[in-house]
Amino acid sequence: MALTEELLFDQQGRIINPNLRNYRIPTAADLPLIEVFLVEQADPYGPFGAKGVGEITTNCTAPAIANAIAHATSIRLRQLPMTPERVWRQLHR
Repeated sequence: MALTEELLFDQQGRIINPNLRNYRIPTAADLPLIEVFLVEQADPYGPFGAKGVGEITTNCTAPAIANAIAHATSIRLRQLPMTPERVWRQLHR
């Protein structure tokens, strides 16, 4: 999401990259090895004590990358994905 995913629209508002060939999403091959530490603690609001964990990694990644870019370059990107082209354009403004 932070580096590759972007829906593109034409002038009429139609999606111009509607399939996975044109819409780049990361796969397992693009990711580093991740070590998972499960903390088993019931959630009083989830069904049978379950809690969601599917989006935990996506909530912090984009801000962390934006902060790293800002720390390294003194520019603040506020649009996803944060591509090399967008960083380059901001550096040359």
